Amino acid sequence: MSSSSAPFMATTSLNKAAPSPLSTPRRRLLMLSLLAALVGVAAGFAAYGLYAMIRVVSNLAFYQTLSMADMPPSHNHLGLWILPLPVIGALIVGLMAKYGSEKIRGHGLPEAMEAVLYNQSRVQPRVALLKPTSVAIAIGTGSPFGAEGPIIQTGGALGSMLGQALHVTATERKVLLASGAAAGMAATFSTPLAAVMLAIELLLFEYKARSFIPLVIASTVATAVRFVLLGHGAMFTVGAANFNFPADLPWYVPMGIFCGIVAVGYSRILYWIEDGFEKLPCSSFWWPVIACAVLGVVGYFVPRVLGIGYDTISDLLNPIPQLTLEMIAVVMVAKLVAVTLTIGSGHSGGLLAPTFTIGAAAGALFAGLGNHFMPSAHLSSSAFALVGMAAVFGAAARAPFTFIIFAFELTRDYDAVLPLMLVVAIAHFVALLFMENSILTEKLARRGRKVHQEYEVDVFQQVTVQTAMDPKPTLLDASLTVGEVTRRLSAGDTTLAKHQAFLLTDANGELAGIVTRGDLVRAFEHDPSGKLTLIQAGCEDPEVAYPDETLSEALNHMLQRNCGRLPVVERDNPKKILGYLGRAAVLDARLRRLQEDHETQPGWLKRSKTS
Repeated sequence: MSSSSAPFMATTSLNKAAPSPLSTPRRRLLMLSLLAALVGVAAGFAAYGLYAMIRVVSNLAFYQTLSMADMPPSHNHLGLWILPLPVIGALIVGLMAKYGSEKIRGHGLPEAMEAVLYNQSRVQPRVALLKPTSVAIAIGTGSPFGAEGPIIQTGGALGSMLGQALHVTATERKVLLASGAAAGMAATFSTPLAAVMLAIELLLFEYKARSFIPLVIASTVATAVRFVLLGHGAMFTVGAANFNFPADLPWYVPMGIFCGIVAVGYSRILYWIEDGFEKLPCSSFWWPVIACAVLGVVGYFVPRVLGIGYDTISDLLNPIPQLTLEMIAVVMVAKLVAVTLTIGSGHSGGLLAPTFTIGAAAGALFAGLGNHFMPSAHLSSSAFALVGMAAVFGAAARAPFTFIIFAFELTRDYDAVLPLMLVVAIAHFVALLFMENSILTEKLARRGRKVHQEYEVDVFQQVTVQTAMDPKPTLLDASLTVGEVTRRLSAGDTTLAKHQAFLLTDANGELAGIVTRGDLVRAFEHDPSGKLTLIQAGCEDPEVAYPDETLSEALNHMLQRNCGRLPVVERDNPKKILGYLGRAAVLDARLRRLQEDHETQPGWLKRSKTS
């Protein structure tokens, strides 16, 4: 029999009144929001715990003191003793990865994206413990990473673990993972709005109430916890800056191009180094050790590349210049070399803070060179550093809106919005020209996992069944025999030849069922005489569609009943046939959207010239 003869799934619920506020989907959303609040609290404490571990390890390694005070490793007086420290950290982390979990390697965000897109948002519980511990050891011994990506991954792991412990759907678990990730970022930078956008742009790839509400709750709660434990401001100091817009507009445009080039170069160097390590004739266990041996040398000559580097970011964002132009250039190049070398080797750490350092240095360097060659420009180094910080990571990660909001939340200065929007958009455009994947999704693409990062309205949710259906379907009397219809098909009946299924009617001309060509073949196999009637060969209770439904809803009916063709009937009279909807009509709606996207049409200006 036809696949459409699967057990009937009632559609009468479509005619019911709107659901009450206590209906199941809304109860689930309420439950999800409460769980997101718990995840926000947990992520807030996890962020505090990670920063505490980093400071303890760093102070022990660089200052031989047991303290949680914020003492940047760049101020150390170890001399040549600094050379083995990153190597020791790499060895310890390597052992943790080998005997604990290889998932702790990398910078966190691609792993979280992979869990959402390809693993039903399941994260191993051990990752939630080992990842922050490995990062604390790596950063504490001088590796040039940020704690933000690992905190985001840890927050996501906490959300995923809660989702795995409870009876929730895969989609709800995805929301909990994303809520934990957003909470981790909010707890790190005190930027809850940017944290919500980060989760939407890089993890969920959707904007729905079921995800937006829990995300906001988790980020808000995590930020509140952060206020209590770490204070209100970001981990680095952001001074007041003079953006001088629109007077400096001619400078912001080339600045956007420059930041886009930096983002492209940064990503390509990272993966070029990763490819280089894979060619080494030794175990991957030793790759971070080799990279950290080089890092020790770089750190000896340029101590500012060691550790997270929040002090360097603060200096770059200070309205009163703290670094010479030459030192800014050195820091930018040395940090880029150090972070791409260590991350490319498979070490454990985050990309956000080092990318912020590189981007801020790029912006400050651009402003400094502008002032050097045109002293009358009076470009604000701190303003260009802030904009560069957002533009480089926004372009590299293809999350422009997130980092526009991020930089605005850091400054809380509305004057920053316009230059941020312009420079980030230009940098994003440059990156799109030269990068097929972002710095985050390239790692997944190399594993054969493509990530679509663009948002677009689904044409199936815009087009109604009435628009796409065949309003004059081929109707057959349900009492006809299979033999009669097959003879007509064999004779080349054009009315029947163009359809794969036929609607069946009773004596009153109303819907009695549906029969497909496959049903006819199976009927002949069962009874070669062809005496079975069409209603016996087909389905008496087919799934139906209503003209005011969207194609998306109709597709859901098809999937639920495992069928590809639906009679279209009146809601008030489900026996009255209005049309027929098949797969071809659904695909035709998609084809029309493709034509709208790619086929140019003559404009009125062209017509007026030729008229």
